[in-house]
Amino acid sequence: MKYYGAKELAESFRTVRKNTLAVAADIPEDKYGFRPAPGTRSVAETLVHLVTSNRFIHKFHGVDRRTSIAGIDFAKIMSESEAEEKRRRTKGEIVELLRSNGEEYAAWLDGVSEEFLAERVEMAPGQTPSSRCRFEALLSVKEHEMHHRAQLMVIERILGIVPHLTREREARIAAMRQSRS
Repeated sequence: MKYYGAKELAESFRTVRKNTLAVAADIPEDKYGFRPAPGTRSVAETLVHLVTSNRFIHKFHGVDRRTSIAGIDFAKIMSESEAEEKRRRTKGEIVELLRSNGEEYAAWLDGVSEEFLAERVEMAPGQTPSSRCRFEALLSVKEHEMHHRAQLMVIERILGIVPHLTREREARIAAMRQSRS
């Protein structure tokens, strides 16, 4: 019995990205340079980081279809990602980048096979487990984005913005209370 395959993975990623886009929309453009502490990513850098991370995973698994992380120059990849994150963009450009990257990634996920998701990928020597299936790696993209979105939602609170998920929950509670009256 199949519980969670490519279609479900793509749909859950779309939901996560939809929520990230809502956070990106809620934060004013003049706060995109905000850093909660020295040495941390700004709002803009965090949002672009999500795009660069997806691109790496898509290239690794979808384009190159690698079966091992051996030989990957992670220092170069991180340097390129950091440069991309620091590139000046408007809020509109970042939101569009998130939107288009998210849909491109989800559309690709939609088309992968169960066999592809089950393929093993060898990790670096000393990593536990030493290999894992592609599904785990592709699922980690969604988890990674949820981690950073949570950081952005804390930043919203610092900036005095009530996050959209809180506003939606409060509206549902108010509606339930109203219907009982």
